[in-house]
Amino acid sequence: MYLTGRFLLAMPGIGDPRFDQAVIAMCAHDAQGALGVGIGATIAGLTLHDVLRQLEIAPGDAPDAPVHFGGPVEMRRGFVVHSRDWSGQDTIDVAGRWALSGTLDILRAIAAGKGPGRWVVALGYAGWGAGQLDEEMTRHGWLDVEGTPDLLFDVPAGERWSAGFAAAGVDARLLSSEAGHA
Repeated sequence: MYLTGRFLLAMPGIGDPRFDQAVIAMCAHDAQGALGVGIGATIAGLTLHDVLRQLEIAPGDAPDAPVHFGGPVEMRRGFVVHSRDWSGQDTIDVAGRWALSGTLDILRAIAAGKGPGRWVVALGYAGWGAGQLDEEMTRHGWLDVEGTPDLLFDVPAGERWSAGFAAAGVDARLLSSEAGHA
């Protein structure tokens, strides 16, 4: 399934401010389209405890982690990208690298201390129609890199973009949004 289990890193000058320094964990990509969850930016002033309280779930022992900007589509819909040591009613295994869940059972499990060992909570997602991402990949805009659990779970959100480029052997500080002219 094409880019499933990989990360997409937005190149400087991608042309859409919603994707400035975006890191997208690709969860599905086939002939029908693609879906990824943003893991490179958090939503200012919103934490997991806020979300749990809004859903009337007692936070319990869950850490008050930041909530990520998953993408511009369906910003009121939540997703949890997590380690594969937990599975619920709708959990999808993503290329054997991580899992994706989008129902309340995972939030209840996290709050009860019975959820996955590692997780990232996000609101919204990035989606592409049939062939759309494939076409975007032929232009300057995205770099796809290996989707490692270490980059996903161990690197702080604000550092994932530059760390993703570094993992690909690119110094992100040297990237420019300007095109050269001959």
